[in-house]
Amino acid sequence: MSSEKPILNSFYRSSCSWRVRTCLNWKGIYYEYCPVNLLEGAQKKEEYSEINPYKFVPTLKIDGNVLTQSVEILEYLEETRPEKPLLPTDPYKRALVRSLVQVITGDIQPLQNMKVLQYIESTGGNKNEFAIYCITRGLKELRSNLRKHLINIVLAMKLLWQIFVFCRRFIMQTDLELT
Repeated sequence: MSSEKPILNSFYRSSCSWRVRTCLNWKGIYYEYCPVNLLEGAQKKEEYSEINPYKFVPTLKIDGNVLTQSVEILEYLEETRPEKPLLPTDPYKRALVRSLVQVITGDIQPLQNMKVLQYIESTGGNKNEFAIYCITRGLKELRSNLRKHLINIVLAMKLLWQIFVFCRRFIMQTDLELT
């Protein structure tokens, strides 16, 4: 492993970036923070696309490697820095955590991100209604799985917290219930 301080390209409001910052902080990994302002389109500029050709955040440069997807980054950090683990040791519980992560990263988060909501709005759709629908459906699935398995997991809790923060943007404005 390199002795260079890791560099995290991130946007403060990005839930993917939030995941990585939370993991880095949990594991006590000190890093340099390089802001990428998504609202100003900084991720689309040539200098950033040279770092991350996908033009997303986060991007983590660590150990001489450049990692460009939040779950990939979490897995890399877990495998290379096993102290303060994110996942339980039991294989079945690890699988359950990965399932919860997939619901969040595949079924909730990408459907309420800026790019998707801008597209929904550009086609005449109601972006807030769409985001509320996706978040509500995903949270109901999560609640059902958490009730079934009641597993104590660091990673799932950290991911759930970020979803609740992002819910404030959409759901807190309504009388929506998750029953």
